[in-house]
Amino acid sequence: MSDQVSADEDMPRRPGMGREGAVARLVALDSRGELTTDHARLVAEALGVSLRTVWSWVAVARREGRLSARRPARVRTTADLRARLAVWGGNVAAVHRELAAEAAAAGEPDSVPSLRTLQRAVRQDLSAGERAGLKGGEGARRRFDVYGKRPPAHRNACWEGDHKRVPVRVELDGTAVCPWVTWFVDVATKVIVGVAVTPHQPARDAVLAALRAGISRAGPYGPFGGLPVVVRVDRGKEFLCRAVTRALGAFAVPVDDLPAYTPYRKGTVEALNGALEEMLLVSLPGYTRRARPAGAHQSDPVDALMPFADFVKVLLDWVAWWNTEHRPAGLKDNGTPRQAWEADPTPLEDVPEEQLAFFALEDDGRVRKIGTNGVTWRRRAYIAPWMVGRVGTRVRLRYLPHYDGEIEVFDATDPARHLGKAYLAQTATLEQRRALSSVREKKARALKADLKAAEKLRRTRYTATTTPDAPCPRRTLTGRQAQQEITRARVTDLAARALPDLIPPRDPPPGWARPRLSGARQGVQAQQAPASPTPDDINGPGPDSEERGEDDQHPGSQGPSAGRA
Repeated sequence: MSDQVSADEDMPRRPGMGREGAVARLVALDSRGELTTDHARLVAEALGVSLRTVWSWVAVARREGRLSARRPARVRTTADLRARLAVWGGNVAAVHRELAAEAAAAGEPDSVPSLRTLQRAVRQDLSAGERAGLKGGEGARRRFDVYGKRPPAHRNACWEGDHKRVPVRVELDGTAVCPWVTWFVDVATKVIVGVAVTPHQPARDAVLAALRAGISRAGPYGPFGGLPVVVRVDRGKEFLCRAVTRALGAFAVPVDDLPAYTPYRKGTVEALNGALEEMLLVSLPGYTRRARPAGAHQSDPVDALMPFADFVKVLLDWVAWWNTEHRPAGLKDNGTPRQAWEADPTPLEDVPEEQLAFFALEDDGRVRKIGTNGVTWRRRAYIAPWMVGRVGTRVRLRYLPHYDGEIEVFDATDPARHLGKAYLAQTATLEQRRALSSVREKKARALKADLKAAEKLRRTRYTATTTPDAPCPRRTLTGRQAQQEITRARVTDLAARALPDLIPPRDPPPGWARPRLSGARQGVQAQQAPASPTPDDINGPGPDSEERGEDDQHPGSQGPSAGRA
């Protein structure tokens, strides 16, 4: 224990009643030769001591350089002693017995202080929180900490989210389960904006469902909601999964992941968890933490428990009561969360329902084709009435995590184009199968009607006649319809006749430079080059064209004589 006992000179001095400051001033005056009895008398009156005591302090300071009183040496807690206390859970008596046994084995029994001395040292050197932490861990130590309060903010400035295992046994399919609640609360107004309940430990689908309910302001979630500025959660894997960060990142909402084991940093939702248990759960049947008589350890039977659907209804009713009727502490004018929400003039950022409809969906990134059995996903077929007539279409799928009953189908070429919803073919209801058959029959009837109409257009039917005249078609064209058809035919005919070689190009001007060709190539070019057109070729025959005759044409024209030559 020699290293556990230290002299008073090795420890820092604590100023008592202003002695150190007064003596330091008197020593400074004495070093300059200015110290008088009046100075000492003023210090004595201010500190409530005698003049002789003040002169004694000055003498000690001159002789030893010490400005404060000497304190006797005492036992102090060292790192080794703290480690032993942690091993024994803060039990000082057990540590004293261990130290005494070690000193007796070493032949130095007098080196160990008494139990009272050791307890006094622990009490003086360790705070109440440190002693509680050595005994009960971090949770016990945290109860002795002091926490500040965040400055007031506006609505939707921050949401806090958390999971809570409900200590209530409910009945689900003949078995007893303890549900989990996932919810988000607005820090400024203490409004519960979104809730999701699962009969088992929640995953990312519960977080996405609660966020979807919180952001949407349409019924039955409104009027609370909108986009928050930031979402504060702990480091749970469900809250920090890629699906959640991607869904919130699509709306530019950051996720503030707090350090582990720091519930005080999201105190609003932690207080809500405690209020739920104290104000609702303790009164429900199947509450697992209810005080019971001695020897009564048997839990309630399953048939006496509340069904899961009834529990969800009770929980949602309590959430509505919390938002509209309860008056939690800390709100302005002691109002309800709804009143605090409506009194806040901060504008809300709403998300259109068509954009929020697929908020919680995931995409596996693969491109599939619609086959005769629908769309195949995870070795299962999904069908829908809108797939009729779309076999071979390339699509992409989006789905809810941990749920394969329905999927959303999108066009592969345009991922923003939603084709429709598809349901699992193996679990399709009778109404769904009838709807699929009805669409197939409707498509078949529509095609049959189109083919019949085409057949009528293809055959010309005539009216019955009783005279030896030519039969007339049943459908006669009006003058206006005939004129429109003639106009369309002329336009089509002119477009077909507008060929690029209908009018040959003219000869270049005489001033243009021409390439020199060899004799053989000049002869070939002369035979192949067309002659330049005459005015008669362009503008038509003149008034005296009949007098010249057909053979009296331009030498370069392609007339009959030229063709025979």
